[in-house]
Amino acid sequence: MLTIRVAILVGSALALVVFKAGCDSREQPIEKAAPAPGVTHLSRNRLSDSMTGPIRYLALGDSTGAGVGARDGGYVARIFKRIVPHRPGSALTNLCVSGATTSNVLRGQLDRGMRADPQLVTLGIGLNDIGHGVTLDQFSKNYEAILSQLKSDSKAAIVVTNIPDISSAPQIPQAMRIEYHQQIVAYNRKLEEIASRHEVSVFDIYAVTHAQLSSHPEFFSEDGFHPSDEGYEFWAEQMWPIIALTIGAD
Repeated sequence: MLTIRVAILVGSALALVVFKAGCDSREQPIEKAAPAPGVTHLSRNRLSDSMTGPIRYLALGDSTGAGVGARDGGYVARIFKRIVPHRPGSALTNLCVSGATTSNVLRGQLDRGMRADPQLVTLGIGLNDIGHGVTLDQFSKNYEAILSQLKSDSKAAIVVTNIPDISSAPQIPQAMRIEYHQQIVAYNRKLEEIASRHEVSVFDIYAVTHAQLSSHPEFFSEDGFHPSDEGYEFWAEQMWPIIALTIGAD
């Protein structure tokens, strides 16, 4: 089992970058190893068409939700800025913590989050589990428990992200990249299987990072792992359509 404990790998979590669709087709992706079919899943778990007022938005996850690496917030803050014009008066409860794993979400975020009575939940977690040596079996049990509690304790619409492919990040030793990439694929398969079973929507950041991240180092912050302000903005741009559909925004 590959263990990359370095705060090198995730001083917190998903060190990912999302970038615009339609990048130059001449750019060459890194070696392809796609996750299971149906990576992107848009469920029917959306807000009621009759629900047009303010939204209570709960964000669970790691450093990218907290905005580590940027001056003006991560993808969560930027998604919320896009929600407000459509749903004035909306409120954000952002419980994302740098370095969080699925166990941290279970023990330190879920109960607090449920007290906010959310209508929309986003969950971005998993990369730190790999980095901290959490087994695939334990990761699966934790992820299952998180979604089970979200579904049983709330009526919120839920959008999760799968795990980005950051195996090409400069700070990851060349010798570790193939095995690390294989682990990301394996953990994503489990994540997507669980998400599909619980009928929650999956935002596919694996595919875009796998295809383009190695060609866009400018989207990384100075630490070489977390997104820069520009990177987070691209991430929010790419994630917004699935959020807009979920909340019924025009």
